Amino acid sequence: MDKLIIVKIGGNIIDDENKLSLFLKDFATIGEKKILMHGGGKLATRLAEQMNVPQQMVDGRRITDAETLKIVTMVYAGYINKNIVAQLQANDCNAIGISGADGNSILAHKRVHAAMDYGFAGDIDEVNSSFFQNLLQQNITPVLAPITHNKKGQLLNTNADTIAQETAKALSSFYDVQLIYSFEKDGVLLDVDDAGSVIKKINADYYRELKEEGKIFAGMIPKLDNAFSALNSGVKKVIIGKAEEIGKLIKGEKGTSITHD
Repeated sequence: MDKLIIVKIGGNIIDDENKLSLFLKDFATIGEKKILMHGGGKLATRLAEQMNVPQQMVDGRRITDAETLKIVTMVYAGYINKNIVAQLQANDCNAIGISGADGNSILAHKRVHAAMDYGFAGDIDEVNSSFFQNLLQQNITPVLAPITHNKKGQLLNTNADTIAQETAKALSSFYDVQLIYSFEKDGVLLDVDDAGSVIKKINADYYRELKEEGKIFAGMIPKLDNAFSALNSGVKKVIIGKAEEIGKLIKGEKGTSITHD
């Protein structure tokens, strides 16, 4: 099977024009077929504050009321998505910017939770693998914003890490998939205040131990949950690490490897 690199870019990289530009220049040089997912939470949060729309986060996930949905759609599927596409085109990478509603690429439903109303947050039902295959076969790189739909006209804000995981799982039947979660840190840190405390490898038992000791929390928990879910569903390799070192992450020379053993 052909190799497919799926990269999720997030964290402070999205907000830093220079770092984002350098990352996209390196991403454009990846020779294998590739897909890029992006978040953009900090920019959406700043805009919401300017518009006096209160924001609430629970376990690293945004509560999406009707006004917040408008903001995240505008920011994620609008400015951030098209800015990334334009920069990739400038680096000779033919890209197309889409949301989960485009091409019916990602079908989701409104999250139902017994104790918490997440608003218009989406949980994924299906990834349209043939849609992505068609684009990849034409050497077009999809750039996916974390907005999905329910096929009833409702847009849904969906966690970008989860989108990356579910897309990687769906395409693992057709490609040798490597999933990379890239952000501003060197990897998963044993001590959040020590940039040099990168954990080189995490398996399920060690992850459980880290959570019990309170060393893994907030936004990193859903990221690691998604990483293990992908690994257990056919994805060949999952790496978490620094966006500026995307080439070394692909080679396994940097970052944190999520493993079975």
